[in-house]
Amino acid sequence: MAQTQMSREEVAERAQRLYEQNLRAQVETPENIGKMIIIVDVETGDYAIDDTGILSARRLHARRPEARLFGIHIGYKVADSLGGVMERTASSCTERRRYAIL
Repeated sequence: MAQTQMSREEVAERAQRLYEQNLRAQVETPENIGKMIIIVDVETGDYAIDDTGILSARRLHARRPEARLFGIHIGYKVADSLGGVMERTASSCTERRRYAIL
């Protein structure tokens, strides 16, 4: 069965929908704020959480090597910051920056 190739934008849009509709209420807890959530294969919605996202990405790729992974920094508007300030999100905020792990 041929797998449809998704653009980075499509992966990001699907990941954002999954996070906002299905995962945010479960994972955005005080103990998880600042950790990385990895959404794997936007068609399955599988995810894992760890401090940096690296171990989660490895675990999820081991399960599904063809998966397109997408990382979200829990509770913040950006995935990472280089020399800047990371702004926290409001619980009702839907505008977030995420990054695709290709």
